[in-house]
Amino acid sequence: MKSKLLPLAFILTFALGFAFNSFTNIIVKKTNEIKKVNGIGGIFFKCKDPKKMREWYKNNLGLNTNDYGAVFEWRQGSDTLKKGFSQWSPFSEKTKYFEPSTKDFMINYRVENLEKLLKELEKAYVVITDKVESGTYGKFVHIMDIEGNKIELWEPNDIEFEKLGKQMGTSTTK
Repeated sequence: MKSKLLPLAFILTFALGFAFNSFTNIIVKKTNEIKKVNGIGGIFFKCKDPKKMREWYKNNLGLNTNDYGAVFEWRQGSDTLKKGFSQWSPFSEKTKYFEPSTKDFMINYRVENLEKLLKELEKAYVVITDKVESGTYGKFVHIMDIEGNKIELWEPNDIEFEKLGKQMGTSTTK
């Protein structure tokens, strides 16, 4: 009986060790992965008359607009006690802010760790058009996609973003 148990114990130990090693490799891999984009931070587009465009959206679609567009307030899925914000902004058709893109729109994506993401993007030879700009309500940088669309990446500080909106006397669209 002992002679039959010894090989069985050896096989079982090997199998459990292999399973444990696979499991720990999955955990280590997941903790080393960074979240890249975790939401839409804003939608920006060119138009002939941004002021009239903001008024039209306010009057017809109920957006709470301000001098920059509108801010949408929502709750974060990972923690519903935390607020998140997305910006909607019409820009003058003559703006140079979207350059070097020739497109009439730009999307702002929310990211969790901008510096770490930029290192990964550099390794992938993604065109980074400027340096990281830091402000009280977050960090920003711009990149280009493969079709020449300028993309804004934002690592937000939602608490400070909300404070800034209150200081400006603006309200969000919920």
